Amino acid sequence: MIALLCSVEAEADVLLEALSAARTTERGSKRFIEGSLADRKAALSVGGMGKANAAHAATILIEHHAPDAIIVFGVGGAYPSSGAKIGDVALAREEIAGDEGVLTKDGFRDTGFLGIPLVRTTTSTIYHAFPAPASLFDAALRAVQLPAGPDGGALHAGTFVTLSTCTGTAEGARELEQRYRGLCENMEGAAVAQVAALYNVPWIEVRGISNIVGDRDRASWDIPRAARAAQEAVLRILKGWRP
Repeated sequence: MIALLCSVEAEADVLLEALSAARTTERGSKRFIEGSLADRKAALSVGGMGKANAAHAATILIEHHAPDAIIVFGVGGAYPSSGAKIGDVALAREEIAGDEGVLTKDGFRDTGFLGIPLVRTTTSTIYHAFPAPASLFDAALRAVQLPAGPDGGALHAGTFVTLSTCTGTAEGARELEQRYRGLCENMEGAAVAQVAALYNVPWIEVRGISNIVGDRDRASWDIPRAARAAQEAVLRILKGWRP
């Protein structure tokens, strides 16, 4: 069983259409659709926007479906120096809880500065950076293998940054790039990675690039294209899955 998790319906339309023998249940005011996808047993949740919704949905998926792994997917904004373009696909090498910490007179400091980890288990202590499991990440990277093109479609891998407040200024984008050397940002991934770490469940994250992070300009975004790119990458990963 593979668990699939995104935030809004617009990020899941391709996968929902492809799910066969689907059965829907509701738990905790969220819908969970079970069926077959790319010849794999899957459970998909459109969990809602933000970290709390993502953590809630991920917990239900793990508790009730006992997945072998979780794939969190959807759209994301690429940082200006990342080289990613709208329509490209990004895979997370690690997820950063980008606004968990403290604001000091010298600027933002993460939970490592506080000495308080977000996760402590018998096998790991994690402050703010959640590395994707290497074997699953490498398999996903091989499976996607998107060719570069003039209109996007290239594949990128790097650091994802999860924030409760999306960056809407060029100054903010520069500051986060300098702090984390991030590839793209989103609002859910680190929360899913944190829950997965607590349960010792492998995870990967796939994002289609909908915009370049900077001064907010919705007219330049392409959410449908980014959502489709992310879902097509998820299908490639499932088709090449080697559990």
